[in-house]
Amino acid sequence: MSYREVKYFSFPGELLMRMLQMLVLPLLVSSLITGMAALDSRASGKMGVRAVVYYTTTTIIAVFIGIVMVLIIHPGRGSKDEFTKQEKIEQVSPADAFLDLIRNMFPPNLVQACTQQFKTQYGKRVVTVKVIPVLGTVNGINALGLVVFSMCFGFIIGNMKEQGQPLRDFFDCLNEAIMRLVAIIMWYAPLGIMFLIAGKIVEMDDISEMGGQLGMYTITVIIGLLIHAIIVLPSLYFLVTRKNPFVFIAGLLQALVTALGTSSSSATLPITFKCLEENNHVDKRVTRFVLPVGATINMDGTALYEALAAIFIAQVNDMDLNFGEILTISITATAASIGAAGIPQAGLVTMVIVLTSVGLPTDDITLIIAVDWFLDRLRTTTNVLGDSIGAGIVEHLSHHELCAIDAEIGNSVVEENETKKSYQLISQESECENAKIPDSETKM
Repeated sequence: MSYREVKYFSFPGELLMRMLQMLVLPLLVSSLITGMAALDSRASGKMGVRAVVYYTTTTIIAVFIGIVMVLIIHPGRGSKDEFTKQEKIEQVSPADAFLDLIRNMFPPNLVQACTQQFKTQYGKRVVTVKVIPVLGTVNGINALGLVVFSMCFGFIIGNMKEQGQPLRDFFDCLNEAIMRLVAIIMWYAPLGIMFLIAGKIVEMDDISEMGGQLGMYTITVIIGLLIHAIIVLPSLYFLVTRKNPFVFIAGLLQALVTALGTSSSSATLPITFKCLEENNHVDKRVTRFVLPVGATINMDGTALYEALAAIFIAQVNDMDLNFGEILTISITATAASIGAAGIPQAGLVTMVIVLTSVGLPTDDITLIIAVDWFLDRLRTTTNVLGDSIGAGIVEHLSHHELCAIDAEIGNSVVEENETKKSYQLISQESECENAKIPDSETKM
């Protein structure tokens, strides 16, 4: 098929991606603001600590699995001559990438953050002919900045009590409207996902041309992701909640299939909300708080892939890494996965940081591009599963705080009702007294 024919064939899938991406921005902002506003400072603080501990734990485990798998299977043995595709990859300084991450947390323009994020690019200075960093922006939602703003904004609204109620009602209504749109899109989702995956398969080069090293690399990544998704994450869920994790995962099937088709955890976010709240009955206050943050910073599959790919590239170049370098890779992969955007193939960008940390050639990222489109879908599915199981675990651990909030709300409602009743009784008594006055006057 020609390029034009492939695009026509993939058009129904492209429509689904556009529909989901259209909902990401309002859903991200409204869900976080309402989630934070519905929790008091103590409950949100404890829930936040639990979520961060979970994210950190699962990411470290994922990196460890990736390193162990690549050292055991050793897919990079052989000659580098097997790889034919060599493209130019953009050089990124780890320090600049880290500073960009901090900059994106505090966007100076919230409207701009809806369409662009900050990124240091590199250009040549004509006078000295040096490559220097140039501060600028690139297209794409600055999800991290919007998450930070929405969490702070929601926290403030929650503390404003009655004054903040109109804003809480507005964002609650917006969130509900978006979820109803999601329900409509879900009817179209199976068709769109089918064409998304089929379009990528049609685009794929002859799989028989894949070299032995690249084939072994693909198998190693798949095994690592399966171990994390089928053994580690369900085990964590069972140990904490004592419930069947596979019943929980069964309720997420539509979100996982959407992640496989779209290759974007951000685009899958609307479907993940729907599956968790309707199928698994996870408290909305938890999903609204945990899922947007998880889709932005919790990337288990990406962390596993980056650690594994870095050591694979070292093996291809016949470089023996010592324990210190492997430890550096593990730490850098964990940190880089946090900065990875929830968009297709974002891991390739952060891979540069991991390779630079141990002096590996960044141009060799091109060696794995041929299979990255496929592996990116698998690691996105792992990311979405990790976020969802995290929401289930955080809800279980936060059960007492949520019940306490419900009890307080119930008491306040009862007090309000009693106050209204007392006002009604007083007004009725006053009306009766007023009604009696004319009678007494007529008797006189």
